[in-house]
Order: sequence, then C-alpha cells, then structure tokens
Amino acid sequence: MTAAKRQLALNVFLTRHGHHPGGWRLPGSPGGGNPDFNYWANLVKTAERGKFDAAFFADFVGQSGDEVADIERSPRGQGFEPLTLTSALAAVTSKIGLVATVNINYNEPYNVARRFASLDHLSGGRIAWNVIASYAAGAIKTFGVDDVLEHDLRYEKAGEFIDLAKKIWDSWDDGAFDHPDKASGKFLDASSIHPVNHEGKYYKVNTYLDIARPIQGYPVFVQAGNSDVGREFAAKYAEVIYASAQTLEAAQEFYNDVKGRLKKYGREDDHLKITPGLSYHLGGTEQEAHAKFDALQEAVDLSGRINFWGYDLTGYDLDGPLPDLPEPDTGRGRWKQITDLAKAEKLTIRQLILRYSVVRGHRVVIGTPEQIADKIEDWFLQKGADGFNLIPPLLPGSLDDFVDQVVPLLQKKGIFRQEYQTSTLRGHLGLPRPANPYTKA
Repeated sequence: MTAAKRQLALNVFLTRHGHHPGGWRLPGSPGGGNPDFNYWANLVKTAERGKFDAAFFADFVGQSGDEVADIERSPRGQGFEPLTLTSALAAVTSKIGLVATVNINYNEPYNVARRFASLDHLSGGRIAWNVIASYAAGAIKTFGVDDVLEHDLRYEKAGEFIDLAKKIWDSWDDGAFDHPDKASGKFLDASSIHPVNHEGKYYKVNTYLDIARPIQGYPVFVQAGNSDVGREFAAKYAEVIYASAQTLEAAQEFYNDVKGRLKKYGREDDHLKITPGLSYHLGGTEQEAHAKFDALQEAVDLSGRINFWGYDLTGYDLDGPLPDLPEPDTGRGRWKQITDLAKAEKLTIRQLILRYSVVRGHRVVIGTPEQIADKIEDWFLQKGADGFNLIPPLLPGSLDDFVDQVVPLLQKKGIFRQEYQTSTLRGHLGLPRPANPYTKA
C-alpha cells in the first residue's frame, strides 16, 4: 500500500478586527465590539470555503476592574465565549473544525468533558480543545485565586486534568446506546459503562459521563507552549501545536525537538501537527504589500499606557532599549524569544513593539500571493512546519484575500486539499481516533 502524501494543515485564528493592533482603525474593519454572530459565521464560512482544517478561537477570560487605564484606546468586546460560539457555528457549517480554548484553572474536568462531548456530537465530530493553564493577572482577580501554581506545576495539573477527562469520555463504550431492546425492556448493557473513580493530586472524582462517548473519541488536543516543560507536555498530549518561530532554523529546531520526544509516549511523528503562527500581508505587487503593512504599522497608537507583556513601560524612552525585566511566570518560551530578539538586534522599545507585539513573535510574510505560497511551501517541505495557524492582520479582508488568492496556488502545488475528504477534524488532520481502553475486544 502506498503511504498517503503529506498534506499541509491550515487553521485560522479569528478575532474581532484581525490581529494587528492598528487594524481596527483602518477602512474595512468592523470597528465596534458589539456581539455579532453573523460576522463570526461569515468568517468561518469563508475559511470553510477555503477548505481549512479548523477555525481557532482564543479566550482571555477574566478582566480585573483595577486595570482600566488603557481601555479607551484598545479594542474591546472582541468575541463570544468560545464554547458558546463554536456551538452556534457548528450549526451553520458542515466540514471545518472548530477549536475552542478552555483554561483548566477555572473549570472542573467533568464539566469540560461533558461540554466537549456535547459539542463533538453537535458538530458531527469537528471540535478541538485548546488546552491552557495560564494565570493572567486579571483572571486571578476575577476568580479570586489565592493559590497560584508555579509554571511547571501548572503543566502537571493540566496533565492530570486531561487524563481525567479522557477517563470520563471513556466511561461509555462506543455504541453503548445503539441497541435498545424494547421487547425486553433492556435499554443498554450495563457492562458498557465504566465508572470513573479517580483520586489524584489535584482532583477527586467518582462519576461517569451522561452523554455517549464523543464521535472522535476525544476532541483534538491543541496546545501552545515553547518552554522545555511545554514541549514535553506537547509530546505527551498535544495533537496540534500552535507554535511561534520567525526563522526556518528556529522552526526546524522546535519541530525536530518536539517530534523527537514522541516515541517515549508511543506516538508516531504524524500524530502531532506543528503549526506555527503566520501573519501575512498580500498585495498585487511586493510594493503594494509593503504599503499595506506600513499603513497598519502607522496606525499603532503608542500615545497611551505602554503595556508590554504585562509590564507597564509608560515613562520609559520609547526610542531607548528594553529595560531589564524579571522573567514572567507565564509564557516563558515566548519571553525568551522576545528578549533574545531585542538583544540580538539592539531594538528600541518602539521597534520591539512594532516587531513583536503586532504578531506576538510569529513569522511575518509580505508579498504577492505567489511569494506567500512559495514561503509556505518552503517551510512545509523543509519540515519547519506541518502547516500554519494563520493570523490575519485585518478582518475580514485579509482572510478573503488568502482564500481567493493563496489557497488556489497551494492546491496547484499539490500540498493542500482540493476538497474535504472526511467529515471529522481528526479525519482532516489524519489523526487516529483513540480507542476506548475499557472496551472488550
């Protein structure tokens, strides 16, 4: 049997105005932040028209009432709660995967397992869970958290959370509800249920799920982490990584390192898709593309409070160097990227904000559709990436442009699908469906 040809994975990270902080000020942006489901539905339908694997929705849950100094000059009201939004989007789409972010620190395993099982059935097997365990300052105050775990213990807690969620999803055999016997009055076979009795370091649970096992077995697990412990966590649990790299060499180092850790967990290379973030700026000519990028850069407002990675840099000379700052307890891998970049290129605060904050350390490509497609193909073929999580600078226009102008070129190159061949997100990504370990042969 001939091995299946490796195919590019494409996800899109959707926000209210696009990812560039100056984007909301430009023509073509929706402007305000009032909830508008049709806006989000149209974005996801565009991505589905482009045969994307999934649409990705972040969640920055919890805003402290003490931190309102910059609220006037920063877009707010950017989106719905992800699980609620993906539930609605599942009803108006049929193929594209939907990635919802849920923070384990403000949830319980049973509730999360139940919600994702429900969503997987509602969507026909198209849901993914972006697992995060961060403690943002605003969220800590919102939820009244007193026992903030240090960095490595957060991953330990997240691991137990996922292990427990899997047990809950596995508490029913596949097909447990498929054979009701009306004549005998036997609705199901009691041997098909596997109650969960778990007592670990962080959670104590005695339960079983009140809905059938998910169509996909488990939702697809998505994760973003660049520290060493984050990479190890990804090798054990993640099936898609939202990574960051600005050079092919850095991307290949991350790719080889994380893929090299898979075997110890009994996993194959293609069981994990590495998808760096990609910010792109398209134009009919290279000059036009750079002009679009420059217009976005010029729209970035640096006149108010300068909040950089949670540090208030107001009062520092914007044209001076980044001051020595302590390593944050969240996002250590990204923090190392940013400080290394600042030192290596001797960037001022202004330059660093315009270089890093606008895309949070991800790669920026500027050029014609052909140039963008060539750069994507280069990283894919040289195994710097299995695909990309697109971060459009200005929505909805940037997504329309990519679908209409770049996707056909990727299809012509033979590295991206012409049509969906499956109906589930696991199917799109070529990921195995996990068997229920409790099910009898």
